Amino acid sequence: MRVISFEDIKQLNISPLTCYKWVSEMIIHKKDAFLPMKTHMNMPGNVFCNVMPGILHLEDGSYGGVKVVSRYPDRIPALDSQILMFNANSGEFLALVDGNWITAMRTGAVAAHSAICLGKKDFSTIGMLGLGNTARASMLVLASVMKDREFCVKLLRYKDQAELFQNRFSEYKNLHFTIVDTPEATVRGSDVVISCATYFPDDICSDDCFDKGILVIPVHTRGFTNCDLFFDKVYADDTGHVDHFKYFSRYKYYAEVSDVVNGTALGRENDSERILAYNIGVFNHDIFYAANIYNMLRADKEKFERLGKIDMKSPQDKFWV
Repeated sequence: MRVISFEDIKQLNISPLTCYKWVSEMIIHKKDAFLPMKTHMNMPGNVFCNVMPGILHLEDGSYGGVKVVSRYPDRIPALDSQILMFNANSGEFLALVDGNWITAMRTGAVAAHSAICLGKKDFSTIGMLGLGNTARASMLVLASVMKDREFCVKLLRYKDQAELFQNRFSEYKNLHFTIVDTPEATVRGSDVVISCATYFPDDICSDDCFDKGILVIPVHTRGFTNCDLFFDKVYADDTGHVDHFKYFSRYKYYAEVSDVVNGTALGRENDSERILAYNIGVFNHDIFYAANIYNMLRADKEKFERLGKIDMKSPQDKFWV
């Protein structure tokens, strides 16, 4: 079994456009994957651990795996994840894959996909809260896919993250940044709001902050439960992720994003609708990324041989107890 590190993945220089292509393909084919419900474990101190299994059938083979992602606020980085991948046809364990690049880039690509799929026509003002790696990935993919559109981007100030975020994208001439000091200033007047903050104790804005036509993408679901009650439409990447939410039965309209893309559910119908998109994370994206990365590395025999190895052989005797 190979060990694929963060640096092994980074050195492949996978483009933001490829990331967008990969998640778009998985959103279209979501129903083809075997996706049991993730297990979510909350612990004291805003600590959590998610365990996500799944199996994906592709043209070059079938891949299964399990991803473990945890958040410990005092750890740097607070979020960490690993993916164990196996050949779903033979049962052979293939790789232990660092999940941090995959998690950030697939989550960012899905947020960008939602903005393009569900945002109002010609949206141009984006508010961003929580400016870590996931927010950077969201902006990177969106700016790359829509490189010919000008965007005004409002960044919520937190420590020095807004300045670092602005500096990271200084070469993107289609992005024009302003830094604001309150969640209300971030949300009010924005066409799209992408929140990548991992924790809010309560809802962050009153109802009147959300203009007609706004799309809100709360990556970690926190801070926007009031929107459940008055937004025109709510979408999610998987119904099992939201059907236990407090106000689920009171959504005015609900559908999965994959059904919108495949034409079996309504998407945005006009530029006045307020829309909420809960993209909590579907493992078929992770395993698709991991399988593509594994095969990219395997195609380079020299590079593949340099990967770390773990000997996972079990006893060959049928009876070993």
